[in-house]
Amino acid sequence: MNKNVVNLYTSASILAKYNVRHMKKTETYTVRVTCRSARHDIRGVDYHVTEWGDRGNPLLVLLHGWGDCGRSFQFLVDELKQEWFVIAPDWRGFGKTGSRATSYWFPDYVADLDALLEHYQPQEPVNLLGHSMGANVIGLYAGVMPERVATFVNVEGFGLNDSDPQDAPANYRRWIEQSRVMPKYASYATFEELAQRIRKRNPSVSHDKAMFVAKQWAEQVDDVTVTLRADPAHKLPNAMLYRRAEALACWSKIASPVLRVVGEDTDFTAAAKSWIDADSAATPPLGAETIVIPGAGHMVHFEQPGRLAIAVEAFIQANLQTVV
Repeated sequence: MNKNVVNLYTSASILAKYNVRHMKKTETYTVRVTCRSARHDIRGVDYHVTEWGDRGNPLLVLLHGWGDCGRSFQFLVDELKQEWFVIAPDWRGFGKTGSRATSYWFPDYVADLDALLEHYQPQEPVNLLGHSMGANVIGLYAGVMPERVATFVNVEGFGLNDSDPQDAPANYRRWIEQSRVMPKYASYATFEELAQRIRKRNPSVSHDKAMFVAKQWAEQVDDVTVTLRADPAHKLPNAMLYRRAEALACWSKIASPVLRVVGEDTDFTAAAKSWIDADSAATPPLGAETIVIPGAGHMVHFEQPGRLAIAVEAFIQANLQTVV
């Protein structure tokens, strides 16, 4: 808004009404660090990867959660103070990465990560940050391939509650029956409608950031429809029950320093609160340092990217793993 416009609205109440009526529809998040797109064949899948910074800088890999995409880490990247080469892939079937499948298997994400690191930094261990599902992928990978991980920042990635093997028959049946008709994601009339849904779930996210995320998560397919960039097969139940003992076995093999980040206002981790407060031997991953970020729920990288950036860089610097 220029000075001439401001001068027309000297009344605070009028200005407030003007902002609500007009600014919310036009404000745009201002990107501070320019990104670029890269594409790689990762285990037969056309992977899309967002890159920021000079490739000669220390590598930092950011891995998104279920339903998200790599570009939504833009807010975090904009808050980083050190010079990094940052990459953030879209997991298979999310964002701009290909692979329409009848099912998605968690071990594929672990193997995809290994192939991705082999491409970007094959010789040295890597600094990794994962959110939610992305953190769970790293947790397994860091135990399976501990020599490949320099530091691990786990943002709201606690695994799932253990399953009962007796539930396997019913679970297989549920998976078969639901697979007969592929589920669908909701569609939206406008990006604004999707942005409002994002803000409803994450009230502390500003409108401009919500609109930015909406345009990364979705695409306009015709004049009246905005649809999510995600394979609907992701909505199917997993045919395999979650076996927490296996995750614990992998976590127990992690050799790198681990920082566990929790949003103070999250309800997503309600079941994990007892693990966080319990003896460190029982918390996932084992022996991790924990910080709680105020003013954030589950989507910490949306809601408090500045605080998250400070914590991440301090943690990596303290562990002296930034030299490539």
